[in-house]
Amino acid sequence: MKKVDFAIHGMGCGGCLNKVTAALKRVPGVTVEKVEVGSASVSINPAQTAASQLVEAISFAGFTAEELPASKTAQQVE
Repeated sequence: MKKVDFAIHGMGCGGCLNKVTAALKRVPGVTVEKVEVGSASVSINPAQTAASQLVEAISFAGFTAEELPASKTAQQVE
């Protein structure tokens, strides 16, 4: 599994959190770690999905998103 973080624009309430969480959960190979106003962290199975698919899912839910660069810590989740 690979950890991926996103900045999400246009969120402002609990309803927004629910929409983004639901959109991410619908993508195969995704485990939602945390969704907050303005951001989301997920683990993905790279064999099943790509980060670009998650950006599309978030867009379909009505928000814009961008993948954040990997931090200096290990991005592989065991």
